[in-house]
Amino acid sequence: MTANPASLGGHFVEVDGVPTWVHDVGTGSPVLLLHGSGPGVSAAANWRLTIPALVEAGHRVIAPDQLGFGQTVPSEGHEYSVDSWLAHAVELLDVLGLERVSVVGNSFGGAMALRLATRHADRVDRLVLMGSVGVPFPITEGLDAVWGYEASVERMRELLDLFAYDTSRMTDGLARDRYEASVANGADERFAAMFPAPRQRWVDAMVLSVDEIRSITAPTLLFHGREDKVIPMTTSLNLFHLIDRAQLHVFGQCGHWTQIEYADDFNALLTRFLA
Repeated sequence: MTANPASLGGHFVEVDGVPTWVHDVGTGSPVLLLHGSGPGVSAAANWRLTIPALVEAGHRVIAPDQLGFGQTVPSEGHEYSVDSWLAHAVELLDVLGLERVSVVGNSFGGAMALRLATRHADRVDRLVLMGSVGVPFPITEGLDAVWGYEASVERMRELLDLFAYDTSRMTDGLARDRYEASVANGADERFAAMFPAPRQRWVDAMVLSVDEIRSITAPTLLFHGREDKVIPMTTSLNLFHLIDRAQLHVFGQCGHWTQIEYADDFNALLTRFLA
């Protein structure tokens, strides 16, 4: 499955004074997609294989570039924090007039989705987490490398190989494209301001308490790649044990990008869960 980014319906929406790039396509029950935190990431890059499947299944899909990523550029000097990212996501829902949505969060986006499900439980119908941050773990070498990215094509190629189990799919052309995205319009400077060393503190800042996680009542689906080098699989196992209405699917021979490496299977499980 492939998707032309031009078909994903991107446009700017003013969110608390910040022009926010969002893909808003389809009709039906709304699904909010929150991408991860890799350099050069955007909603289109993260979700280009997911959005068409959800639209075909009868959903309205809202996939923003989160604050500081992609084309969503805050004012100069903005201080990034878990609270500012969450507030931006909630305000986007308000601007779009969406009282209640299902939420799909990938990695860092999973931490935002967890916060949405705990701090604004009345606004979350179903919850989907993919290789999610949100419980304690010692930062991996992979995540430290991702957050410590220094912009170059060579470094980007090394990071792409960290994300995928089958590294043959991570081509030099993809590395060049992702590198260009990582430096466009000052993106590398914004990224450097998000997770400066020492980086364990940013993992810890995204952790929710056991009681908070246990309070989640929304039906929850967890995904993880068994060979994930960025976020350890133990995070999803811990969430599975803490959330009463949780199901867990582990893909073998899969790294951090479950929605890309196993796109067809991922989309089938996701659309069935959200139906």
